Amino acid sequence: MESLLSGIRILDLSRVLAGPYGTLLMGDLGAEIIKIEDPEGGDPTRHLTPQKVEGEDPYFLGLNRNKKSITLKLTTSQGREIFHRLVKVSDVVYDNFRPDVLEKVGADYETLQNVNPRIISCSISGFGHTGPRQFRPAFDLTLQAMGGAMSVTGEPGRPPVRLGLPMGDLAGGMFAAYAISAALFFREKTGKGLKIDLSLLDCQVSLLTYMAQYYLFNGVIPGPIGSGHQSIVPYQAFQTQDRWVVVAVFVEKFWPKFCKVLGLESLASDPRFDKNQKRLQNKATLIPLLEEAVRKWKGEDLLQKLDEEDVPAAPVNTLDRILADPQILSRNMVVEMAHPKAGRFKTVGNPVKVSLFPEEKFEPPPLLSQHNEAVYRGMLGFSSTDLRSWKKEGII
Repeated sequence: MESLLSGIRILDLSRVLAGPYGTLLMGDLGAEIIKIEDPEGGDPTRHLTPQKVEGEDPYFLGLNRNKKSITLKLTTSQGREIFHRLVKVSDVVYDNFRPDVLEKVGADYETLQNVNPRIISCSISGFGHTGPRQFRPAFDLTLQAMGGAMSVTGEPGRPPVRLGLPMGDLAGGMFAAYAISAALFFREKTGKGLKIDLSLLDCQVSLLTYMAQYYLFNGVIPGPIGSGHQSIVPYQAFQTQDRWVVVAVFVEKFWPKFCKVLGLESLASDPRFDKNQKRLQNKATLIPLLEEAVRKWKGEDLLQKLDEEDVPAAPVNTLDRILADPQILSRNMVVEMAHPKAGRFKTVGNPVKVSLFPEEKFEPPPLLSQHNEAVYRGMLGFSSTDLRSWKKEGII
């Protein structure tokens, strides 16, 4: 059965995390992803960590399922000519190069459009293709710092910390996947290709959402507040006897229920705490009372009681706990696949569940140059002699 993006061919020039995560998402939805790698080692994440499994890097394995791998030296004239043959029969060219690199390898939008007027070009870079920083390098850490995320992460009075999840990179992949989908729909209606210029810094600023809006309205610069919230109390982590849990009293109806579970019914009607705005004003007095009450409980017992009262709460799970959680397992968010070298291994599943399209078996991440023959001979019609010659010259 076909999938949502069946028939869409994406040439993926990207590497490391921000780019490959976007094509991972689109590959899960059925797009054909042809990953174009340098013949000398391929994507750097093939060699990033010491945690190898039969020579295969878990970092690479986690980001590159449902993709084909070909090798091609884009810095050679022959390599660019072959690449443009691929562009003619593809829908999207996807990269995470800096703007000045694209022209050197013949992957700038103007060149691609001349080769295939219907092509969609999606470029992810640290700062986009305009502005004073457009040619500067950027990585997850620098983006989180510059984009404001680190200024509101961590505990008050402590050094800045980066989000544990690499959102400086991941956000770019997510924005790219939805932008490409929209561009494909636009092309379906108009027949026209598009250039998508994604700045990872712009993506970070977009994710500031209400925090940025608060500042733009009142001029107050927020700082780190740990697990808490600028506007809601209680909405944070609490320490029980044996583990941390979070409680989110996001709307007023949950406040008296939370107080009931803790045996603090008097706080629900206390004029200092009976409304969220008052709890916010008197947070310094309220939170120690709640912390003392919560510390008397074992984590699982408290979570069970809160669940019975329909109070939003959750354990602060370590990875071993969440990846074994019945809810996660029931939705196939941990799947298994067989790799020709690494053998059978588990990986994170596809979060997009769509009616009419049952989840398909994932194809394992490709070996470097695994699909050279299928693409160059089967798709483009080159001969075995061509391939041997290019390999000898270091072009593929």
